[in-house]
Amino acid sequence: MSDRIREKLNILADAAKYDVSCSSSGSNRKNTSKGLGDSNGAGICHTYTEDGRCVSLLKILLTNHCIFDCAFCVSRVSNDVKRAAFTVDEVVDLTMNFYRRNYIEGLFLSSGIFKNADFTMERLVRIAKKLRLENNFNGYIHLKTIPGASEELLTEAGLYADRMSINLEMPTEAGLKLLAPDKSHDDVKKPLHFIKERKIQLADEKKLIKSVPKFVPAGQSTQMVIGATPETDMEIMYSANQYYKDYDLKRVYYSGYIPISYDTRMPIIGSQPPLLRENRLYQTDWLMRFYGFEVTEILNANNPHLDVEIDPKLSWALRNMAHFPVDINTADYRMILRVPGIGVGSAKKIVQARKFGRLRSDQLRKIGIAYNRAKYFIRCADSEYQLRDPEPTLIKQNILSESNSKYLKIPINQLSLF
Repeated sequence: MSDRIREKLNILADAAKYDVSCSSSGSNRKNTSKGLGDSNGAGICHTYTEDGRCVSLLKILLTNHCIFDCAFCVSRVSNDVKRAAFTVDEVVDLTMNFYRRNYIEGLFLSSGIFKNADFTMERLVRIAKKLRLENNFNGYIHLKTIPGASEELLTEAGLYADRMSINLEMPTEAGLKLLAPDKSHDDVKKPLHFIKERKIQLADEKKLIKSVPKFVPAGQSTQMVIGATPETDMEIMYSANQYYKDYDLKRVYYSGYIPISYDTRMPIIGSQPPLLRENRLYQTDWLMRFYGFEVTEILNANNPHLDVEIDPKLSWALRNMAHFPVDINTADYRMILRVPGIGVGSAKKIVQARKFGRLRSDQLRKIGIAYNRAKYFIRCADSEYQLRDPEPTLIKQNILSESNSKYLKIPINQLSLF
Protein backbone atom coordinates (compact mmCIF):
# COMPACT_ATOMS: atom_id res chain seq x y z
CA MET A 1 0.00 0.00 0.00
CA SER A 2 1.40 3.38 -1.01
CA ASP A 3 1.68 6.23 1.47
CA ARG A 4 -0.99 8.18 -0.42
CA ILE A 5 -3.50 5.30 -0.31
CA ARG A 6 -2.74 4.76 3.38
CA GLU A 7 -3.38 8.46 4.05
CA LYS A 8 -6.69 8.33 2.18
CA LEU A 9 -7.69 5.21 4.07
CA ASN A 10 -6.97 6.86 7.43
CA ILE A 11 -9.05 9.92 6.52
CA LEU A 12 -12.02 8.17 4.93
CA ALA A 13 -12.24 5.28 7.39
CA ASP A 14 -12.24 7.76 10.27
CA ALA A 15 -15.02 9.80 8.62
CA ALA A 16 -17.12 6.65 8.12
CA LYS A 17 -17.12 5.65 11.80
CA TYR A 18 -20.09 7.90 12.60
CA ASP A 19 -22.42 5.76 10.47
CA VAL A 20 -23.63 2.82 12.57
CA SER A 21 -26.21 1.41 10.12
CA CYS A 22 -23.95 -1.26 8.64
CA SER A 23 -25.60 -4.49 9.74
CA SER A 24 -25.56 -7.29 7.19
CA SER A 25 -27.96 -9.87 8.59
CA GLY A 26 -30.39 -11.39 6.13
CA SER A 27 -28.29 -11.76 2.99
CA ASN A 28 -28.07 -15.15 1.30
CA ARG A 29 -25.76 -14.53 -1.64
CA LYS A 30 -23.91 -17.81 -2.30
CA ASN A 31 -20.35 -18.27 -3.43
CA THR A 32 -19.45 -19.96 -6.69
CA SER A 33 -16.70 -22.47 -7.30
CA LYS A 34 -14.48 -19.80 -8.80
CA GLY A 35 -15.52 -16.78 -6.74
CA LEU A 36 -14.19 -15.10 -3.64
CA GLY A 37 -16.12 -14.56 -0.42
CA ASP A 38 -19.57 -15.46 0.81
CA SER A 39 -22.09 -12.96 2.20
CA ASN A 40 -23.81 -15.56 4.37
CA GLY A 41 -23.52 -14.45 7.99
CA ALA A 42 -21.29 -11.43 7.44
CA GLY A 43 -21.95 -8.55 9.88
CA ILE A 44 -20.94 -5.20 11.26
CA CYS A 45 -17.29 -4.31 11.69
CA HIS A 46 -16.00 -6.21 14.70
CA THR A 47 -19.31 -7.60 15.88
CA TYR A 48 -20.91 -11.03 16.20
CA THR A 49 -23.30 -12.97 13.99
CA GLU A 50 -26.15 -15.12 15.27
CA ASP A 51 -23.90 -18.18 15.27
CA GLY A 52 -21.29 -16.39 17.40
CA ARG A 53 -18.68 -15.55 14.77
CA CYS A 54 -16.82 -12.25 14.98
CA VAL A 55 -16.74 -10.65 11.54
CA SER A 56 -15.68 -7.35 10.01
CA LEU A 57 -16.25 -5.10 7.03
CA LEU A 58 -14.05 -2.57 5.30
CA LYS A 59 -16.02 0.53 6.30
CA ILE A 60 -15.04 3.63 4.33
CA LEU A 61 -16.32 6.68 2.50
CA LEU A 62 -15.67 7.06 -1.20
CA THR A 63 -15.00 10.71 -0.41
CA ASN A 64 -15.53 13.17 2.43
CA HIS A 65 -16.05 16.06 0.02
CA CYS A 66 -19.68 17.17 0.31
CA ILE A 67 -21.80 19.96 -1.18
CA PHE A 68 -24.09 20.10 1.88
CA ASP A 69 -23.56 21.92 5.18
CA CYS A 70 -25.33 19.68 7.72
CA ALA A 71 -24.44 20.98 11.20
CA PHE A 72 -24.12 17.48 12.73
CA CYS A 73 -21.83 16.03 10.03
CA VAL A 74 -18.04 15.97 10.22
CA SER A 75 -17.83 16.09 6.40
CA ARG A 76 -19.99 19.19 5.95
CA VAL A 77 -18.69 21.70 3.43
CA SER A 78 -17.96 24.41 6.03
CA ASN A 79 -15.94 22.15 8.31
CA ASP A 80 -12.18 22.60 8.22
CA VAL A 81 -11.06 18.99 7.82
CA LYS A 82 -8.59 17.25 5.58
CA ARG A 83 -10.33 16.07 2.41
CA ALA A 84 -9.70 12.97 0.32
CA ALA A 85 -11.33 10.81 -2.33
CA PHE A 86 -10.77 7.30 -3.60
CA THR A 87 -10.99 6.33 -7.23
CA VAL A 88 -13.19 3.42 -8.23
CA ASP A 89 -10.19 1.16 -8.82
CA GLU A 90 -8.62 2.07 -5.48
CA VAL A 91 -11.69 0.93 -3.54
CA VAL A 92 -11.91 -2.28 -5.57
CA ASP A 93 -8.23 -3.06 -5.03
CA LEU A 94 -8.41 -2.31 -1.30
CA THR A 95 -11.43 -4.56 -0.86
CA MET A 96 -9.89 -7.48 -2.75
CA ASN A 97 -6.50 -7.16 -1.06
CA PHE A 98 -8.01 -6.86 2.41
CA TYR A 99 -10.22 -9.87 1.78
CA ARG A 100 -7.35 -12.04 0.51
CA ARG A 101 -5.44 -11.21 3.69
CA ASN A 102 -8.46 -12.25 5.77
CA TYR A 103 -8.86 -8.75 7.25
CA ILE A 104 -12.51 -8.39 6.18
CA GLU A 105 -15.54 -10.32 5.01
CA GLY A 106 -17.18 -7.55 3.05
CA LEU A 107 -17.49 -3.86 2.22
CA PHE A 108 -19.54 -1.03 3.71
CA LEU A 109 -19.33 1.91 1.30
CA SER A 110 -20.79 5.35 1.87
CA SER A 111 -19.85 8.76 0.53
CA GLY A 112 -20.18 12.48 0.83
CA ILE A 113 -22.05 14.03 -2.08
CA PHE A 114 -19.80 15.75 -4.59
CA LYS A 115 -21.19 17.51 -7.71
CA ASN A 116 -24.65 15.88 -7.44
CA ALA A 117 -26.47 12.74 -6.30
CA ASP A 118 -26.24 10.83 -9.60
CA PHE A 119 -22.55 11.58 -10.04
CA THR A 120 -21.82 10.11 -6.61
CA MET A 121 -24.22 7.17 -6.83
CA GLU A 122 -22.88 6.17 -10.23
CA ARG A 123 -19.42 5.70 -8.75
CA LEU A 124 -20.71 3.63 -5.85
CA VAL A 125 -22.52 1.39 -8.35
CA ARG A 126 -19.42 1.07 -10.52
CA ILE A 127 -17.43 -0.17 -7.52
CA ALA A 128 -20.01 -2.83 -6.61
CA LYS A 129 -20.40 -3.87 -10.24
CA LYS A 130 -16.67 -4.21 -10.77
CA LEU A 131 -16.28 -6.28 -7.61
CA ARG A 132 -19.07 -8.64 -8.66
CA LEU A 133 -18.47 -9.01 -12.38
CA GLU A 134 -14.76 -8.44 -12.91
CA ASN A 135 -13.37 -9.77 -9.62
CA ASN A 136 -16.04 -12.41 -9.01
CA PHE A 137 -16.44 -11.18 -5.42
CA ASN A 138 -19.34 -12.82 -3.56
CA GLY A 139 -18.68 -11.28 -0.16
CA TYR A 140 -21.07 -8.89 1.54
CA ILE A 141 -21.56 -5.42 0.03
CA HIS A 142 -23.51 -2.65 1.77
CA LEU A 143 -24.06 0.50 -0.31
CA LYS A 144 -25.40 3.81 0.90
CA THR A 145 -28.27 5.18 -1.15
CA ILE A 146 -27.60 8.77 -2.15
CA PRO A 147 -30.75 10.93 -1.72
CA GLY A 148 -31.91 12.20 -5.10
CA ALA A 149 -30.22 9.48 -7.19
CA SER A 150 -32.12 8.27 -10.26
CA GLU A 151 -34.26 5.13 -10.22
CA GLU A 152 -32.05 3.58 -12.92
CA LEU A 153 -28.99 3.83 -10.66
CA LEU A 154 -30.94 2.52 -7.66
CA THR A 155 -32.09 -0.48 -9.70
CA GLU A 156 -28.54 -1.27 -10.78
CA ALA A 157 -27.21 -0.80 -7.24
CA GLY A 158 -29.80 -3.25 -5.90
CA LEU A 159 -28.57 -5.97 -8.24
CA TYR A 160 -25.02 -5.89 -6.83
CA ALA A 161 -25.51 -4.85 -3.19
CA ASP A 162 -26.66 -7.15 -0.39
CA ARG A 163 -28.04 -4.31 1.68
CA MET A 164 -28.75 -0.64 0.99
CA SER A 165 -29.37 2.08 3.53
CA ILE A 166 -30.19 5.76 3.53
CA ASN A 167 -29.95 7.96 6.59
CA LEU A 168 -33.06 9.70 7.88
CA GLU A 169 -30.60 11.91 9.85
CA MET A 170 -33.11 13.54 12.24
CA PRO A 171 -36.27 11.90 13.59
CA THR A 172 -38.56 14.73 12.45
CA GLU A 173 -38.73 17.04 9.45
CA ALA A 174 -38.57 20.05 11.76
CA GLY A 175 -35.33 18.81 13.32
CA LEU A 176 -33.82 18.14 9.91
CA LYS A 177 -34.69 21.60 8.63
CA LEU A 178 -33.06 23.13 11.70
CA LEU A 179 -29.69 21.46 11.14
CA ALA A 180 -29.75 20.59 7.42
CA PRO A 181 -32.03 23.07 5.62
CA ASP A 182 -31.02 21.74 2.18
CA LYS A 183 -32.33 18.24 2.96
CA SER A 184 -35.82 16.79 3.25
CA HIS A 185 -37.33 13.55 4.50
CA ASP A 186 -39.09 13.25 1.14
CA ASP A 187 -35.66 12.69 -0.44
CA VAL A 188 -35.29 9.68 1.86
CA LYS A 189 -38.80 8.31 1.43
CA LYS A 190 -38.68 8.19 -2.38
CA PRO A 191 -35.75 5.74 -2.74
CA LEU A 192 -37.00 3.67 0.23
CA HIS A 193 -40.38 3.33 -1.46
CA PHE A 194 -38.87 2.59 -4.88
CA ILE A 195 -36.63 -0.19 -3.60
CA LYS A 196 -39.46 -1.70 -1.57
CA GLU A 197 -41.77 -1.75 -4.61
CA ARG A 198 -39.02 -3.18 -6.82
CA LYS A 199 -38.43 -6.02 -4.34
CA ILE A 200 -42.16 -6.80 -4.33
CA GLN A 201 -42.24 -6.76 -8.12
CA LEU A 202 -39.34 -9.20 -8.41
CA ALA A 203 -40.88 -11.45 -5.76
CA ASP A 204 -44.06 -11.63 -7.85
CA GLU A 205 -42.03 -12.37 -10.98
CA LYS A 206 -40.28 -15.22 -9.20
CA LYS A 207 -43.62 -17.02 -8.91
CA LEU A 208 -43.78 -17.17 -12.72
CA ILE A 209 -40.13 -17.09 -13.80
CA LYS A 210 -37.59 -19.59 -12.55
CA SER A 211 -34.54 -17.33 -12.62
CA VAL A 212 -34.98 -13.87 -11.12
CA PRO A 213 -31.93 -11.78 -10.06
CA LYS A 214 -31.35 -11.07 -6.38
CA PHE A 215 -32.31 -7.53 -5.45
CA VAL A 216 -31.07 -6.12 -2.12
CA PRO A 217 -31.51 -9.54 -0.44
CA ALA A 218 -30.63 -8.18 3.03
CA GLY A 219 -33.15 -5.34 2.73
CA GLN A 220 -32.90 -1.68 3.72
CA SER A 221 -32.03 0.19 6.91
CA THR A 222 -31.81 3.77 8.12
CA GLN A 223 -30.24 5.80 10.92
CA MET A 224 -31.31 8.69 13.16
CA VAL A 225 -29.05 11.00 15.12
CA ILE A 226 -30.33 11.22 18.69
CA GLY A 227 -29.83 14.24 20.92
CA ALA A 228 -28.94 16.85 18.31
CA THR A 229 -32.54 18.14 18.19
CA PRO A 230 -35.14 18.31 21.00
CA GLU A 231 -37.49 15.48 19.96
CA THR A 232 -39.07 13.41 22.72
CA ASP A 233 -38.53 9.66 22.88
CA MET A 234 -42.13 9.31 21.77
CA GLU A 235 -41.51 11.33 18.59
CA ILE A 236 -38.38 9.32 17.82
CA MET A 237 -40.02 5.92 18.21
CA TYR A 238 -43.25 6.92 16.45
CA SER A 239 -41.14 7.99 13.48
CA ALA A 240 -39.18 4.71 13.54
CA ASN A 241 -42.40 2.69 13.80
CA GLN A 242 -43.86 4.48 10.77
CA TYR A 243 -40.78 3.75 8.66
CA TYR A 244 -40.84 0.09 9.68
CA LYS A 245 -44.45 -0.19 8.53
CA ASP A 246 -44.27 1.94 5.38
CA TYR A 247 -40.98 0.70 3.94
CA ASP A 248 -40.46 -2.76 5.46
CA LEU A 249 -37.08 -1.79 6.92
CA LYS A 250 -34.82 -4.40 8.46
CA ARG A 251 -33.41 -2.05 11.08
CA VAL A 252 -33.60 1.51 12.35
CA TYR A 253 -30.38 2.61 14.06
CA TYR A 254 -30.21 5.26 16.78
CA SER A 255 -26.89 7.08 16.96
CA GLY A 256 -26.22 9.31 19.96
CA TYR A 257 -25.06 12.75 18.87
CA ILE A 258 -21.30 13.16 19.15
CA PRO A 259 -20.03 16.77 19.32
CA ILE A 260 -17.65 17.05 16.37
CA SER A 261 -16.93 20.77 16.19
CA TYR A 262 -18.55 23.97 17.40
CA ASP A 263 -21.70 25.11 15.60
CA THR A 264 -24.27 27.52 17.00
CA ARG A 265 -27.11 25.29 15.80
CA MET A 266 -25.97 22.34 17.90
CA PRO A 267 -26.57 21.68 21.63
CA ILE A 268 -23.61 22.07 23.97
CA ILE A 269 -22.91 18.79 25.77
CA GLY A 270 -19.90 16.96 27.14
CA SER A 271 -17.63 14.75 25.13
CA GLN A 272 -19.78 11.64 25.66
CA PRO A 273 -22.84 10.85 23.50
CA PRO A 274 -26.17 10.06 25.27
CA LEU A 275 -25.40 6.35 25.59
CA LEU A 276 -28.11 5.48 28.12
CA ARG A 277 -30.84 7.14 26.08
CA GLU A 278 -29.56 5.41 22.95
CA ASN A 279 -29.70 2.08 24.79
CA ARG A 280 -33.27 2.65 25.97
CA LEU A 281 -34.35 3.46 22.40
CA TYR A 282 -32.81 0.23 21.12
CA GLN A 283 -34.60 -1.70 23.87
CA THR A 284 -37.90 -0.11 22.82
CA ASP A 285 -37.18 -0.96 19.19
CA TRP A 286 -36.55 -4.58 20.23
CA LEU A 287 -39.86 -4.74 22.09
CA MET A 288 -41.68 -3.51 18.99
CA ARG A 289 -40.01 -5.97 16.62
CA PHE A 290 -39.74 -9.15 18.69
CA TYR A 291 -42.00 -8.90 21.75
CA GLY A 292 -45.30 -7.90 20.17
CA PHE A 293 -45.55 -4.46 21.77
CA GLU A 294 -47.24 -1.57 20.00
CA VAL A 295 -45.26 1.65 20.24
CA THR A 296 -48.32 3.38 21.78
CA GLU A 297 -48.18 0.98 24.73
CA ILE A 298 -44.65 2.03 25.61
CA LEU A 299 -44.72 5.73 24.73
CA ASN A 300 -47.74 8.03 24.60
CA ALA A 301 -48.90 11.49 25.62
CA ASN A 302 -48.88 10.48 29.28
CA ASN A 303 -45.40 8.92 29.01
CA PRO A 304 -43.48 10.77 26.25
CA HIS A 305 -40.05 9.86 27.67
CA LEU A 306 -38.48 6.53 28.53
CA ASP A 307 -37.57 5.92 32.16
CA VAL A 308 -33.86 6.56 32.65
CA GLU A 309 -33.53 4.10 35.53
CA ILE A 310 -35.27 0.99 34.21
CA ASP A 311 -35.75 -0.68 30.82
CA PRO A 312 -38.98 0.05 28.88
CA LYS A 313 -40.42 -3.43 29.38
CA LEU A 314 -40.19 -3.16 33.16
CA SER A 315 -41.54 0.39 32.98
CA TRP A 316 -44.59 -0.84 31.04
CA ALA A 317 -45.16 -3.66 33.50
CA LEU A 318 -45.09 -1.31 36.50
CA ARG A 319 -47.68 0.90 34.79
CA ASN A 320 -49.91 -2.09 34.03
CA MET A 321 -49.89 -4.18 37.20
CA ALA A 322 -53.47 -5.29 36.49
CA HIS A 323 -52.05 -7.79 33.97
CA PHE A 324 -49.94 -9.50 36.65
CA PRO A 325 -49.12 -11.93 38.14
CA VAL A 326 -48.86 -14.14 35.04
CA ASP A 327 -49.23 -17.86 35.69
CA ILE A 328 -46.22 -19.37 33.96
CA ASN A 329 -47.92 -22.76 33.71
CA THR A 330 -51.07 -21.57 31.94
CA ALA A 331 -50.43 -18.18 30.30
CA ASP A 332 -50.04 -17.94 26.52
CA TYR A 333 -46.69 -17.24 24.89
CA ARG A 334 -47.56 -13.62 24.10
CA MET A 335 -48.21 -12.77 27.76
CA ILE A 336 -45.13 -14.64 29.01
CA LEU A 337 -43.05 -12.47 26.64
CA ARG A 338 -44.31 -9.39 28.46
CA VAL A 339 -42.94 -10.47 31.83
CA PRO A 340 -39.82 -8.45 32.78
CA GLY A 341 -36.78 -10.72 32.93
CA ILE A 342 -38.07 -13.21 30.34
CA GLY A 343 -36.67 -13.05 26.82
CA VAL A 344 -37.80 -14.62 23.56
CA GLY A 345 -35.64 -17.73 23.98
CA SER A 346 -36.66 -18.28 27.59
CA ALA A 347 -40.35 -17.82 26.77
CA LYS A 348 -40.14 -20.52 24.10
CA LYS A 349 -38.37 -22.88 26.52
CA ILE A 350 -41.05 -22.28 29.16
CA VAL A 351 -43.86 -23.14 26.74
CA GLN A 352 -42.08 -26.35 25.75
CA ALA A 353 -40.99 -27.38 29.27
CA ARG A 354 -44.41 -27.03 30.91
CA LYS A 355 -45.77 -29.77 28.66
CA PHE A 356 -44.00 -32.22 30.95
CA GLY A 357 -45.23 -30.84 34.26
CA ARG A 358 -45.79 -27.68 36.28
CA LEU A 359 -42.72 -25.46 36.46
CA ARG A 360 -41.11 -24.38 39.73
CA SER A 361 -38.88 -21.42 40.50
CA ASP A 362 -35.68 -23.46 40.42
CA GLN A 363 -36.57 -24.77 36.97
CA LEU A 364 -37.22 -21.24 35.73
CA ARG A 365 -33.77 -20.22 36.92
CA LYS A 366 -32.22 -23.12 35.02
CA ILE A 367 -34.12 -22.09 31.88
CA GLY A 368 -32.28 -18.78 32.15
CA ILE A 369 -34.81 -16.12 33.09
CA ALA A 370 -33.80 -13.15 35.27
CA TYR A 371 -35.74 -14.53 38.22
CA ASN A 372 -34.90 -11.70 40.64
CA ARG A 373 -36.80 -9.40 38.29
CA ALA A 374 -39.48 -11.75 37.03
CA LYS A 375 -40.54 -12.99 40.49
CA TYR A 376 -42.62 -9.86 41.10
CA PHE A 377 -44.73 -10.54 38.00
CA ILE A 378 -45.23 -14.32 37.82
CA ARG A 379 -46.83 -17.22 39.61
CA CYS A 380 -45.35 -20.73 39.35
CA ALA A 381 -45.78 -24.08 41.12
CA ASP A 382 -43.92 -22.87 44.22
CA SER A 383 -44.22 -19.10 43.99
CA GLU A 384 -41.86 -17.49 46.45
CA TYR A 385 -43.32 -14.02 46.03
CA GLN A 386 -47.05 -13.26 46.26
CA LEU A 387 -48.51 -10.03 44.89
CA ARG A 388 -51.17 -9.27 47.46
CA ASP A 389 -51.14 -5.49 47.20
CA PRO A 390 -48.52 -4.68 44.54
CA GLU A 391 -46.89 -1.30 44.89
CA PRO A 392 -44.99 -0.36 41.67
CA THR A 393 -42.71 2.11 43.43
CA LEU A 394 -41.62 -0.50 45.98
CA ILE A 395 -41.04 -3.12 43.28
CA LYS A 396 -38.96 -0.64 41.29
CA GLN A 397 -36.83 0.19 44.33
CA ASN A 398 -36.26 -3.50 45.08
CA ILE A 399 -35.21 -4.25 41.51
CA LEU A 400 -32.88 -1.25 41.33
CA SER A 401 -31.26 -2.18 44.63
CA GLU A 402 -30.43 -5.62 43.23
CA SER A 403 -29.32 -4.35 39.82
CA ASN A 404 -25.70 -4.08 38.76
CA SER A 405 -26.36 -2.77 35.25
CA LYS A 406 -23.42 -0.96 33.70
CA TYR A 407 -25.81 1.59 32.18
CA LEU A 408 -26.92 2.86 35.57
CA LYS A 409 -23.34 3.99 36.15
CA ILE A 410 -23.63 6.50 33.29
CA PRO A 411 -24.39 10.04 34.52
CA ILE A 412 -28.06 10.85 34.15
CA ASN A 413 -27.26 14.32 32.78
CA GLN A 414 -26.18 12.67 29.53
CA LEU A 415 -29.86 12.16 28.74
CA SER A 416 -31.00 15.78 28.81
CA LEU A 417 -29.36 17.97 26.20
CA PHE A 418 -31.70 20.97 26.22
